[in-house]
Amino acid sequence: MKPLAGIKVVELARILAGPWCGQLLADLGAEVVKVERPGSGDDTRSWGPPFVTDADGCARGAAYFQSANRGKRSVAIDIATPEGQAAVHALIAEADVVIENFKVGGLVPYGLDAAALRARKPALVVCSITGFGQTGPYAHRAGYDFIIQGMGGFMSLNGEADGPPQKAGIAYADIFTGVYAAVAVLAALRRRDAGGGGAHVDMALLDTQVAVLANQALNWMASGTVPRRMGNGHANLVPYQAFPAMDGELIVAVGNDGQFRRLCAVLGLNLANDPRFATNPARVTHRDALIPLLGAAIGGWRKAELAWALEEQGIPAGPINTVAETFADPQVVAREMALAIDGIPGVASPIVIDGERMVSPLASPALPTSG
Repeated sequence: MKPLAGIKVVELARILAGPWCGQLLADLGAEVVKVERPGSGDDTRSWGPPFVTDADGCARGAAYFQSANRGKRSVAIDIATPEGQAAVHALIAEADVVIENFKVGGLVPYGLDAAALRARKPALVVCSITGFGQTGPYAHRAGYDFIIQGMGGFMSLNGEADGPPQKAGIAYADIFTGVYAAVAVLAALRRRDAGGGGAHVDMALLDTQVAVLANQALNWMASGTVPRRMGNGHANLVPYQAFPAMDGELIVAVGNDGQFRRLCAVLGLNLANDPRFATNPARVTHRDALIPLLGAAIGGWRKAELAWALEEQGIPAGPINTVAETFADPQVVAREMALAIDGIPGVASPIVIDGERMVSPLASPALPTSG
């Protein structure tokens, strides 16, 4: 039995952060009912091409929608009508959790806001996901991942040192918020089951983006020096970056001084005893002197040969793969990360419990035609 079997979730969410949370809960065994607008449904159903068909050849909407809605049942309800509101309340009467990502106050006119729902059902866990949270001067604003990546400091750290700031290639703030939201929901359910009652979880994309600045935030707090873009370099470790080999790029990720000594031995370089490079703090300080020396040596190798030589010496290394190369990698294949449910492709959840991968057996729902 999956861990969340018996838990019922109503998802009043669209786009990505809320649906990502709902999909994760569904993979863990929860029953998730997604409420969509009649006619068009979740906005991402039309975010294509590419579009997906199922095993019977029926159109199932954009691939984007499929990435975040596996394992759910979907109903079409117009929450602006009294009948629609009654239908949603009927669903919630049987639910443990509600996920919603309307703007702050957006559900109040329909009687579906957290305060109204918890007044009806005190044991309910309501997870509200917004761009900026339920409080603060920006609380009224809509939240968009790209803008949050910029406002939250991430883009200032991403990109080449001499290039412009860059966003991530995926909706980084949305996805992280969805994962954190699922953790918060599980914590709230645990507290409820211990007698603490329901909860209103307040998740903000900007909060999450700031939180996952991680070591870069602490680097600034500790030193007062604003972190800068370093391309594929690392702020606190050297060498820990990609290097051009004869036939492509190879990442070398040295995490301690012993690994650095072995790297120098593999490359035939007499650098390990140089006081500028003997310790990681020294290497960080003298990064600009060390990297060209390593780069010149690595450039004489083919990436697969060097990766194997480094692996034999316990030095972390690996290629930069395309998405296609990633899904062809023997380890990814062995871990069965690519899915096909009813002919609809998908990517498996990374959670494995007692040898069972936590993936719902249900594909993403077709566009509903009625409540």
